[in-house]
Amino acid sequence: MSLDIKICGLKTDEAVAAALDGGASHLGFIFFTKSPRNIDPIEAGRLRNAAVGRAKAVAVTVDADDATLDAIVAAMNPDMLQLHGHETVARVKEVKARYGLPVVKAFALREPHDLDQIKPYVGVADRLLFDAKPPKGSELPGGNGISFDWRMLSALDASIDYMLSGGLNAGNINEALQAILPRGIDVSSGVESAPGVKDVNLILEFFRAVRAAQSANAA
Repeated sequence: MSLDIKICGLKTDEAVAAALDGGASHLGFIFFTKSPRNIDPIEAGRLRNAAVGRAKAVAVTVDADDATLDAIVAAMNPDMLQLHGHETVARVKEVKARYGLPVVKAFALREPHDLDQIKPYVGVADRLLFDAKPPKGSELPGGNGISFDWRMLSALDASIDYMLSGGLNAGNINEALQAILPRGIDVSSGVESAPGVKDVNLILEFFRAVRAAQSANAA
C-alpha cells in the first residue's frame, strides 16, 4: 500500500515546488487567522495550480462558517476540505453536501480514551486525521510541533483510513512508521526553520527519511 504524504501550511512557490518534487500526494493550505501559516484564498488558489495532476490540494479550516468556506472554495478550488476544529457529525455532513468534496476530519489525541470521539465520524468523514492535543495556552489546534503516543492507534480497526500528524519530522518518522501503519502522514512544523516558514531542505530531508523508513520496514 502506498503512503500518502501531505505537506501542510504551504505559503510559497519554493515550498510548493519542494513538496511536489519530493513526491507529496497532498498539499495543505491553512485558513485560520491565528496561525502563522494562514494564507489568503486567492494566493492559495494561485499556488495550488502547480499541483494540478500531481497532488491533491487541501483547504484546512477551523470551525469555519458557510460564508468563509464559500469564499475559500471559490478562490482556491480545493480537491478536499479538512475540518480541524470542533465540527460535529452533522456539520461534516453539511459540508460534504454543500460542496461535493471529500472531507477530512481532524481529532486531537493525548490518551487512548480520546479515540472514543471518532466513532460517530467513521463512515461520515472520508478520512480521519490524528493530531496531538495542543499544549495549554496554545491557540492553534495543530502545527504545535508536539506528538502523542502513536502506539495507541494500533487498537483501531484496520479498515479505518487515517493520516498521522503531530510533531512528525525527519528524525522521528522511522519510529512512527515502525509503531503503526497509517495510510497517510501529515507534516507542517517539522519542515520549518521558524513558525510558518517552510524550509526547502527540511522538506526534502523529510522525504528522504520517509523513503528510508519504508525501505527498512520492507526489509
